[in-house]
Amino acid sequence: MKPVKVIVLGAGDRGNAYAEYSLYHGHEMKIVGVAEPREYYRNEFSKKYSLEKQFIFHTYEEALEVKKFADAIIIATPDRIHYLPVIKSLKRGYHVLVEKPIAVNEEECKEIVEVSQRNKKIVGVCHVLRHTPYFKKMKEIIDEGILGGIISIEHIEPVGYWHHAHSYVRGNWRNLKTSSPMILAKSCHDLDILRWLVGKPFQKIASFGSLLHFKKENAPKGSAARCINCDIEEDCPYSALKLYLDPEVTGWPVDVITHDLTYEGRIRALREGPYGRCVYHCDNDAVDHQVVCIEFEGGITASFTMSAFTTGSRRTRVMGPLGEMIGDSRFIEITLFKNQQKIVYDTLDKNKYMLSKHAGFGHYGGDFRIISNFIKAIQKNDKSIFSTAVEEAMESHLMAFYAEDSRLKNKIVVRQ
Repeated sequence: MKPVKVIVLGAGDRGNAYAEYSLYHGHEMKIVGVAEPREYYRNEFSKKYSLEKQFIFHTYEEALEVKKFADAIIIATPDRIHYLPVIKSLKRGYHVLVEKPIAVNEEECKEIVEVSQRNKKIVGVCHVLRHTPYFKKMKEIIDEGILGGIISIEHIEPVGYWHHAHSYVRGNWRNLKTSSPMILAKSCHDLDILRWLVGKPFQKIASFGSLLHFKKENAPKGSAARCINCDIEEDCPYSALKLYLDPEVTGWPVDVITHDLTYEGRIRALREGPYGRCVYHCDNDAVDHQVVCIEFEGGITASFTMSAFTTGSRRTRVMGPLGEMIGDSRFIEITLFKNQQKIVYDTLDKNKYMLSKHAGFGHYGGDFRIISNFIKAIQKNDKSIFSTAVEEAMESHLMAFYAEDSRLKNKIVVRQ
């Protein structure tokens, strides 16, 4: 079977994460085109994948104006530039894999579903967490009935104090006007996981949260507009100098602030670019903490907490009538009530759960697994193979839209 030919729209961090699958599985997938407005990243991507000149574009519009020359398109553009590329790609006859979110409002999401069905094309959404060994094992345990079903779930996404400062205070997702609400941009992953584990539609949602800390009124006395000029920088946990000047770190998040990773290049980025700003003197409006309470069909409840002021990885507790399951993104511990027996799984045990020899790549192998799943769905022209096809992913997005409506209007939102 010939490899699936793919065009990538957006040659940034996520576009490269997915495209890299082709370097290890060239018999399955071949990158044949790119659209990227930034010259350096466009050129580097083109060289890496040996692209022909006529298939290298500055904008997604240019790539979609020419005659169809691939099977599928990966869309890794900014949040507010998902809807139109998806619609135009479908009308051009391409299958589509779009980075979350599908789009930034309910109407656009629903139109994408309709257009994909009308054009009989697969639209996959990059909910990579479903493809990780940790969450796959959790789902397997629940479906086996070991817990006797689900009564309630509590789930926390510890964004991380430095990660939040990087992406949601200084970075691309800091402002609603240029991105999307935090619950959608960052946490639709987690809402999708809750919906998937429960296996039933949601009925009611209530949400609370705000931008509480990263504001000008909370700036420490003596702070400056930029960390590089700040007298109290050494005592600040959010110092850009601490985060970006370590010479041992050359990948994410440092490679986001500049492509010149020399000391001089990094200093220039901190003097001139958005990532050198004090976290208390930015143009951010993304919330820094939020909780969501959900009632699913049948009375099953879930609570979700997102917080910037954390370390570590996602943690989940699933409570059933026969036992409880607790996980920390690697280890899963089950306690059976009848005899207090404890069962522990290490989902990073390569001999048991790491199914791909390249499983260490992105999200514990989720980045590669989702591409593999998408390719198989295209080859068999069967969207049911792809576990986060757009119809399925819509649920998490509706949950995010309802949660944001609840947060802003201070009300419980009941599904219509």
